[in-house]
Amino acid sequence: MSKLETRVIHVARREDLPALEEAAEIIRAGGLVAFPTETVYGLGANALAGEAVRGIFAAKGRPADNPLIVHIAGEEELESLVSQVPARAKPLLAHFWPGPLTLILPKQPHIPAETTAGLDTVAVRMPAHPVALALIHMAGVPVAAPSANLSGRPSPTTAQHVLADLAGRVDMVIDGGPTAVGVESTVVDLTREPPLLLRPGGVTREELREFLPTMVVDPGVAALTPPLDVRPSSPGMKYSHYAPRAQVVVVEGSREAVEAKIKEMALGYQAQGLRVGILATRETAAAYKKGKVQVVGGREELAEVAANLYTCFRRFDDLRVDIILAEGFAAVGLGLAIMNRLRKAAGHRIIRVD
Repeated sequence: MSKLETRVIHVARREDLPALEEAAEIIRAGGLVAFPTETVYGLGANALAGEAVRGIFAAKGRPADNPLIVHIAGEEELESLVSQVPARAKPLLAHFWPGPLTLILPKQPHIPAETTAGLDTVAVRMPAHPVALALIHMAGVPVAAPSANLSGRPSPTTAQHVLADLAGRVDMVIDGGPTAVGVESTVVDLTREPPLLLRPGGVTREELREFLPTMVVDPGVAALTPPLDVRPSSPGMKYSHYAPRAQVVVVEGSREAVEAKIKEMALGYQAQGLRVGILATRETAAAYKKGKVQVVGGREELAEVAANLYTCFRRFDDLRVDIILAEGFAAVGLGLAIMNRLRKAAGHRIIRVD
């Protein structure tokens, strides 16, 4: 693709929001704008313009059968995108929107196939970030926006991460500072019976089951082996995702067993002449004497871990390590989303100890 001049604007305060009008005009004209949400930075285009959406796939190198999430600025916009809003969606909208919850619903026929990867459903969410909401409102169109990174790479949680991947590929990057949640939105398919959790994220399985007690979790979410070659109905299901350049190995088990195994493995890899990175927790970091250690957060501070995960992966890229040994977490609460991202980043290279 031809190289673009990527402009960067800074929108840190509410007083800066009028500067978004230029970005809104780019989206209306069919261009690409990266912008912050509460989860990660998104790469936005007019969701109703097939050519503009194709630009997202070209910029990211994203497979064409991987559907996008459509972002809106108000709940009243939902009915223009979906053919039916089921009754069980209403309490979810009231409780979790705006926020990191994406709902899959039957689509209206005017939504282009590029946005939905040819499916008869559409994924929609309303982000909880003032910059994202203002941009969508000013653009006057729903905004299709996957994460603003090259396909397969760790999602960006700062504008600098976006530029590292997409400078020269997009028209504008809006720098709104670091994101808060750090992992992508939760995706729930409400066209299935029972409802199906396709991707864990900022809204936890436990929170959702208060409103959807019959909801089941797609088997691929916590899979220890790669999923079968099936057509994805949500982002993050089929392809290798979230991965740094180095090979990742996840070690799962009790803290003591994981720590001992990582020490053993680090020693072995260094003996082979490999540069080792260790994704550690605050409680264990001091125990690792071999390798480049990045502290992702406290073992019980899962919101902190989620917020730091992709930044740590990108730091390992800067350190040019050859292999990353990552501590696992219990797949409870936000831990389910964290482990989903770790396992996918590792290409399901998982060692179970204990």
